[in-house]
Amino acid sequence: MLLLGIETSCDETAASVVKDGREVLSNVLYSQEPVHQKYGGVVPELACRQHTAVISDVVCAALDKARVELRDLSGIAVTQGPGLMGALLVGVSFGKAMAYRHKLRLIGVNHLEGHIAAVHLENRTVELPAVALVVSGGHTNIYFVPAHGPLELVGQTIDDAAGEAFDKGAKMLGLPYPGGPSIDRVSKTGDPNRIRFPRPFLKNDSLDMSFSGLKTSLRYYLERSGFPHASDLRIPDVAAAFQQAIVDVLVEKTVSAANRYGVRSICVTGGVAANTLLRRRLAEVCRERGRSLYIPTPGYCTDNGAMIAAAGYFHFHRERESPFLTLSPHTAPPMGGAWFTGI
Repeated sequence: MLLLGIETSCDETAASVVKDGREVLSNVLYSQEPVHQKYGGVVPELACRQHTAVISDVVCAALDKARVELRDLSGIAVTQGPGLMGALLVGVSFGKAMAYRHKLRLIGVNHLEGHIAAVHLENRTVELPAVALVVSGGHTNIYFVPAHGPLELVGQTIDDAAGEAFDKGAKMLGLPYPGGPSIDRVSKTGDPNRIRFPRPFLKNDSLDMSFSGLKTSLRYYLERSGFPHASDLRIPDVAAAFQQAIVDVLVEKTVSAANRYGVRSICVTGGVAANTLLRRRLAEVCRERGRSLYIPTPGYCTDNGAMIAAAGYFHFHRERESPFLTLSPHTAPPMGGAWFTGI
Protein backbone atom coordinates (compact mmCIF):
# COMPACT_ATOMS: atom_id res chain seq x y z
CA MET A 1 0.00 0.00 0.00
CA LEU A 2 1.53 3.30 -1.14
CA LEU A 3 0.25 6.38 0.67
CA LEU A 4 1.00 10.06 0.20
CA GLY A 5 1.10 11.92 3.51
CA ILE A 6 0.57 15.72 3.61
CA GLU A 7 1.34 17.79 6.72
CA THR A 8 0.64 21.54 7.07
CA SER A 9 -0.49 21.97 10.67
CA CYS A 10 1.92 24.76 11.59
CA ASP A 11 5.03 26.11 9.86
CA GLU A 12 6.35 23.04 8.01
CA THR A 13 5.08 22.10 4.56
CA ALA A 14 5.76 18.38 4.29
CA ALA A 15 4.90 15.49 2.02
CA SER A 16 6.01 11.86 2.02
CA VAL A 17 5.36 8.60 0.24
CA VAL A 18 5.32 5.61 2.57
CA LYS A 19 4.88 1.94 1.71
CA ASP A 20 2.83 -0.28 4.03
CA GLY A 21 2.94 2.25 6.87
CA ARG A 22 6.67 1.78 7.55
CA GLU A 23 8.94 2.01 4.52
CA VAL A 24 9.64 5.67 3.74
CA LEU A 25 10.23 6.15 0.01
CA SER A 26 10.47 9.93 0.20
CA ASN A 27 10.20 12.59 2.87
CA VAL A 28 10.24 16.19 1.65
CA LEU A 29 9.99 19.17 3.99
CA TYR A 30 9.98 22.90 3.40
CA SER A 31 10.80 24.78 6.60
CA GLN A 32 9.47 28.27 7.23
CA GLU A 33 11.93 28.87 10.05
CA PRO A 34 13.70 31.80 8.30
CA VAL A 35 10.34 33.50 7.72
CA HIS A 36 9.26 33.40 11.38
CA GLN A 37 12.65 33.73 13.06
CA LYS A 38 12.65 37.52 13.24
CA TYR A 39 9.27 37.43 15.04
CA GLY A 40 10.42 34.91 17.64
CA GLY A 41 7.50 32.59 16.86
CA VAL A 42 5.10 31.43 14.17
CA VAL A 43 2.92 34.11 12.57
CA PRO A 44 -0.26 32.29 11.41
CA GLU A 45 -1.00 34.54 8.44
CA LEU A 46 2.53 34.21 7.08
CA ALA A 47 2.48 30.45 7.65
CA CYS A 48 -0.69 30.10 5.58
CA ARG A 49 0.76 32.13 2.71
CA GLN A 50 3.96 30.10 2.66
CA HIS A 51 2.06 26.81 2.60
CA THR A 52 0.00 28.06 -0.35
CA ALA A 53 3.13 29.08 -2.24
CA VAL A 54 5.08 25.83 -1.90
CA ILE A 55 2.69 22.92 -1.30
CA SER A 56 2.41 21.92 -4.96
CA ASP A 57 6.20 21.82 -5.36
CA VAL A 58 6.66 19.87 -2.11
CA VAL A 59 4.12 17.20 -3.08
CA CYS A 60 5.58 16.86 -6.57
CA ALA A 61 9.07 16.52 -5.12
CA ALA A 62 7.87 13.77 -2.77
CA LEU A 63 6.36 11.83 -5.68
CA ASP A 64 9.48 12.33 -7.81
CA LYS A 65 11.89 11.21 -5.09
CA ALA A 66 9.77 8.13 -4.42
CA ARG A 67 9.71 7.44 -8.17
CA VAL A 68 5.97 6.91 -8.14
CA GLU A 69 3.13 8.49 -10.05
CA LEU A 70 -0.30 9.45 -8.76
CA ARG A 71 -1.85 6.37 -10.34
CA ASP A 72 0.47 4.21 -8.20
CA LEU A 73 -0.93 5.57 -4.95
CA SER A 74 -3.45 3.69 -2.83
CA GLY A 75 -4.62 6.89 -1.14
CA ILE A 76 -3.80 10.23 0.46
CA ALA A 77 -3.54 10.97 4.19
CA VAL A 78 -3.67 14.62 5.24
CA THR A 79 -3.41 16.35 8.60
CA GLN A 80 -6.88 17.48 9.63
CA GLY A 81 -5.83 19.07 12.94
CA PRO A 82 -5.09 20.23 15.54
CA GLY A 83 -3.06 23.17 14.31
CA LEU A 84 -3.35 26.63 12.79
CA MET A 85 -6.66 26.80 10.97
CA GLY A 86 -5.34 28.63 7.90
CA ALA A 87 -2.37 26.31 7.58
CA LEU A 88 -4.56 23.21 7.93
CA LEU A 89 -6.95 24.53 5.30
CA VAL A 90 -4.17 24.62 2.71
CA GLY A 91 -3.19 20.98 3.23
CA VAL A 92 -6.73 19.63 3.49
CA SER A 93 -7.90 21.51 0.39
CA PHE A 94 -4.92 20.35 -1.63
CA GLY A 95 -5.33 16.74 -0.51
CA LYS A 96 -9.05 16.75 -1.27
CA ALA A 97 -8.50 18.22 -4.71
CA MET A 98 -5.85 15.63 -5.59
CA ALA A 99 -7.92 12.74 -4.27
CA TYR A 100 -11.04 13.88 -6.12
CA ARG A 101 -9.23 14.54 -9.41
CA HIS A 102 -7.39 11.21 -9.42
CA LYS A 103 -10.10 9.10 -7.72
CA LEU A 104 -7.92 8.23 -4.72
CA ARG A 105 -9.02 7.24 -1.23
CA LEU A 106 -8.67 10.02 1.34
CA ILE A 107 -8.27 10.08 5.12
CA GLY A 108 -7.99 12.98 7.57
CA VAL A 109 -5.43 12.30 10.30
CA ASN A 110 -5.14 13.73 13.78
CA HIS A 111 -1.73 15.43 14.01
CA LEU A 112 -0.97 13.90 17.43
CA GLU A 113 -1.95 10.47 16.17
CA GLY A 114 0.58 11.02 13.40
CA HIS A 115 3.31 11.75 15.93
CA ILE A 116 2.59 8.50 17.75
CA ALA A 117 2.55 6.59 14.45
CA ALA A 118 6.08 7.86 13.76
CA VAL A 119 7.48 5.15 16.05
CA HIS A 120 6.39 2.57 13.45
CA LEU A 121 8.59 4.12 10.75
CA GLU A 122 11.76 2.66 12.26
CA ASN A 123 10.43 -0.31 14.23
CA ARG A 124 8.95 -3.39 12.61
CA THR A 125 6.97 -4.07 15.77
CA VAL A 126 6.12 -1.94 18.79
CA GLU A 127 5.34 -3.87 21.95
CA LEU A 128 1.89 -2.92 23.21
CA PRO A 129 0.35 -1.87 25.50
CA ALA A 130 2.48 1.24 25.91
CA VAL A 131 2.52 4.77 27.25
CA ALA A 132 3.14 7.52 24.69
CA LEU A 133 4.41 11.02 25.45
CA VAL A 134 3.70 13.51 22.67
CA VAL A 135 5.70 16.64 23.44
CA SER A 136 6.04 19.60 21.09
CA GLY A 137 5.62 23.34 20.76
CA GLY A 138 1.86 23.07 20.90
CA HIS A 139 1.18 19.87 22.83
CA THR A 140 2.36 17.97 25.87
CA ASN A 141 0.13 14.90 26.28
CA ILE A 142 0.51 11.42 27.74
CA TYR A 143 -1.55 8.59 26.23
CA PHE A 144 -2.18 5.01 27.23
CA VAL A 145 -1.88 2.95 24.05
CA PRO A 146 -3.62 -0.44 24.44
CA ALA A 147 -2.94 -3.48 22.29
CA HIS A 148 -6.53 -3.21 21.04
CA GLY A 149 -8.82 -0.23 21.35
CA PRO A 150 -8.67 3.56 21.31
CA LEU A 151 -5.90 5.72 22.70
CA GLU A 152 -6.66 7.16 26.13
CA LEU A 153 -5.46 10.61 27.18
CA VAL A 154 -4.19 10.19 30.75
CA GLY A 155 -2.14 13.34 31.33
CA GLN A 156 -1.49 16.73 29.74
CA THR A 157 -0.20 20.20 30.42
CA ILE A 158 -2.79 22.41 32.04
CA ASP A 159 -1.29 25.55 30.50
CA ASP A 160 1.76 25.86 28.25
CA ALA A 161 3.32 23.07 26.23
CA ALA A 162 6.91 22.13 27.01
CA GLY A 163 8.02 23.27 23.56
CA GLU A 164 6.39 26.66 24.10
CA ALA A 165 8.25 26.97 27.42
CA PHE A 166 11.51 26.26 25.59
CA ASP A 167 10.75 28.86 22.92
CA LYS A 168 9.77 31.60 25.37
CA GLY A 169 12.58 30.73 27.75
CA ALA A 170 15.08 31.02 24.90
CA LYS A 171 13.63 34.40 23.93
CA MET A 172 14.12 35.67 27.50
CA LEU A 173 17.74 34.49 27.34
CA GLY A 174 18.35 36.23 24.00
CA LEU A 175 18.75 32.93 22.14
CA PRO A 176 17.50 32.50 18.55
CA TYR A 177 14.23 30.87 17.48
CA PRO A 178 13.38 28.02 17.56
CA GLY A 179 14.14 27.99 21.25
CA GLY A 180 14.26 24.25 21.93
CA PRO A 181 17.30 23.50 19.76
CA SER A 182 18.99 26.73 20.93
CA ILE A 183 18.64 25.86 24.62
CA ASP A 184 19.69 22.27 23.93
CA ARG A 185 22.84 23.47 22.16
CA VAL A 186 23.84 26.13 24.72
CA SER A 187 23.12 23.84 27.69
CA LYS A 188 25.87 21.44 26.67
CA THR A 189 28.46 23.80 28.20
CA GLY A 190 26.37 24.74 31.25
CA ASP A 191 26.06 23.43 34.80
CA PRO A 192 22.38 22.64 35.56
CA ASN A 193 23.08 22.40 39.30
CA ARG A 194 24.10 26.03 39.80
CA ILE A 195 20.48 27.21 39.70
CA ARG A 196 17.35 25.51 40.98
CA PHE A 197 14.12 26.13 39.10
CA PRO A 198 10.79 24.67 40.29
CA ARG A 199 9.34 21.39 39.03
CA PRO A 200 5.57 22.09 38.90
CA PHE A 201 3.17 19.25 39.69
CA LEU A 202 6.05 16.87 40.35
CA LYS A 203 5.00 15.90 43.86
CA ASN A 204 1.33 15.12 43.31
CA ASP A 205 -0.40 12.00 42.01
CA SER A 206 -1.74 13.64 38.87
CA LEU A 207 -0.21 12.84 35.48
CA ASP A 208 -0.90 16.43 34.39
CA MET A 209 1.88 18.98 33.98
CA SER A 210 2.36 22.75 34.11
CA PHE A 211 5.10 24.91 32.60
CA SER A 212 3.83 28.50 32.83
CA GLY A 213 5.15 28.92 36.39
CA LEU A 214 8.56 27.71 35.29
CA LYS A 215 8.72 30.45 32.67
CA THR A 216 7.74 33.02 35.31
CA SER A 217 10.45 31.71 37.60
CA LEU A 218 13.03 32.17 34.84
CA ARG A 219 11.86 35.73 34.19
CA TYR A 220 12.11 36.66 37.88
CA TYR A 221 15.54 35.07 38.15
CA LEU A 222 16.83 37.08 35.18
CA GLU A 223 15.34 40.30 36.60
CA ARG A 224 16.99 39.71 39.99
CA SER A 225 20.28 38.95 38.29
CA GLY A 226 20.24 42.19 36.30
CA PHE A 227 20.15 40.44 32.94
CA PRO A 228 21.25 41.35 30.29
CA HIS A 229 23.78 43.63 31.99
CA ALA A 230 25.01 41.20 34.68
CA SER A 231 28.62 40.32 33.93
CA ASP A 232 28.69 37.26 36.20
CA LEU A 233 25.59 35.57 34.73
CA ARG A 234 26.44 32.53 32.62
CA ILE A 235 23.71 31.91 30.05
CA PRO A 236 24.75 28.24 29.55
CA ASP A 237 24.17 27.56 33.27
CA VAL A 238 20.74 29.21 33.23
CA ALA A 239 19.75 27.39 30.04
CA ALA A 240 20.96 24.05 31.41
CA ALA A 241 19.03 24.50 34.66
CA PHE A 242 15.87 25.55 32.81
CA GLN A 243 16.15 22.56 30.47
CA GLN A 244 16.80 20.22 33.38
CA ALA A 245 13.59 21.34 35.10
CA ILE A 246 11.47 20.68 32.00
CA VAL A 247 13.07 17.29 31.35
CA ASP A 248 12.68 16.23 35.00
CA VAL A 249 8.92 16.82 34.81
CA LEU A 250 8.53 15.05 31.45
CA VAL A 251 10.52 12.00 32.54
CA GLU A 252 8.87 11.69 35.95
CA LYS A 253 5.32 11.99 34.60
CA THR A 254 5.94 9.56 31.74
CA VAL A 255 7.50 6.94 33.99
CA SER A 256 4.69 7.41 36.52
CA ALA A 257 2.17 6.75 33.76
CA ALA A 258 4.02 3.58 32.74
CA ASN A 259 4.00 2.41 36.37
CA ARG A 260 0.33 3.20 36.83
CA TYR A 261 -0.73 1.28 33.73
CA GLY A 262 1.78 -1.54 34.20
CA VAL A 263 3.35 -1.28 30.74
CA ARG A 264 6.87 -2.18 29.61
CA SER A 265 6.93 0.11 26.55
CA ILE A 266 7.35 3.87 26.41
CA CYS A 267 6.98 5.85 23.17
CA VAL A 268 8.15 9.47 22.99
CA THR A 269 7.63 11.69 19.97
CA GLY A 270 7.00 15.27 18.90
CA GLY A 271 9.51 18.05 18.28
CA VAL A 272 10.78 18.18 21.88
CA ALA A 273 11.56 14.44 21.65
CA ALA A 274 14.62 15.53 19.64
CA ASN A 275 16.05 17.12 22.81
CA THR A 276 19.30 15.30 23.64
CA LEU A 277 18.90 15.45 27.42
CA LEU A 278 15.36 14.08 27.30
CA ARG A 279 16.44 11.23 25.04
CA ARG A 280 19.41 10.38 27.26
CA ARG A 281 17.47 10.50 30.51
CA LEU A 282 14.64 8.33 29.21
CA ALA A 283 17.11 5.82 27.77
CA GLU A 284 18.83 5.56 31.17
CA VAL A 285 15.58 5.14 33.09
CA CYS A 286 14.21 2.52 30.70
CA ARG A 287 17.48 0.59 30.73
CA GLU A 288 17.58 0.57 34.53
CA ARG A 289 13.97 -0.59 34.83
CA GLY A 290 13.92 -3.08 31.96
CA ARG A 291 11.55 -1.11 29.75
CA SER A 292 11.50 -0.75 25.96
CA LEU A 293 11.90 2.80 24.67
CA TYR A 294 10.74 3.89 21.22
CA ILE A 295 11.88 7.35 20.10
CA PRO A 296 12.04 8.23 16.39
CA THR A 297 15.20 9.75 14.99
CA PRO A 298 15.04 13.57 15.26
CA GLY A 299 13.87 13.99 11.66
CA TYR A 300 10.73 11.98 12.43
CA CYS A 301 10.14 13.70 15.79
CA THR A 302 9.44 17.08 14.24
CA ASP A 303 6.47 17.59 11.90
CA ASN A 304 6.78 15.51 8.73
CA GLY A 305 4.64 13.87 6.08
CA ALA A 306 5.85 10.32 6.75
CA MET A 307 4.16 10.19 10.15
CA ILE A 308 0.86 11.26 8.59
CA ALA A 309 1.15 8.57 5.93
CA ALA A 310 1.96 6.00 8.64
CA ALA A 311 -1.13 6.97 10.62
CA GLY A 312 -3.20 6.90 7.44
CA TYR A 313 -2.07 3.33 6.79
CA PHE A 314 -3.71 2.15 9.99
CA HIS A 315 -6.96 3.82 8.97
CA PHE A 316 -6.96 2.36 5.48
CA HIS A 317 -5.98 -1.06 6.83
CA ARG A 318 -9.22 -0.99 8.79
CA GLU A 319 -11.14 0.22 5.71
CA ARG A 320 -11.65 3.69 7.12
CA GLU A 321 -11.60 6.84 5.02
CA SER A 322 -13.04 10.36 5.15
CA PRO A 323 -16.03 11.48 3.06
CA PHE A 324 -15.08 14.41 0.82
CA LEU A 325 -18.01 16.57 1.90
CA THR A 326 -17.35 16.27 5.64
CA LEU A 327 -13.53 16.33 5.73
CA SER A 328 -12.52 19.79 6.90
CA PRO A 329 -9.82 21.35 9.08
CA HIS A 330 -10.56 20.92 12.75
CA THR A 331 -8.78 22.24 15.82
CA ALA A 332 -9.49 18.97 17.68
CA PRO A 333 -10.35 16.09 15.33
CA PRO A 334 -10.94 12.71 16.96
CA MET A 335 -8.09 10.25 17.37
CA GLY A 336 -8.33 7.36 14.93
CA GLY A 337 -8.80 4.44 17.32
CA ALA A 338 -6.90 1.19 17.66
CA TRP A 339 -3.18 0.73 17.14
CA PHE A 340 -1.88 -2.73 16.43
CA THR A 341 1.68 -3.97 16.84
CA GLY A 342 1.25 -6.88 14.44
CA ILE A 343 0.04 -5.05 11.30
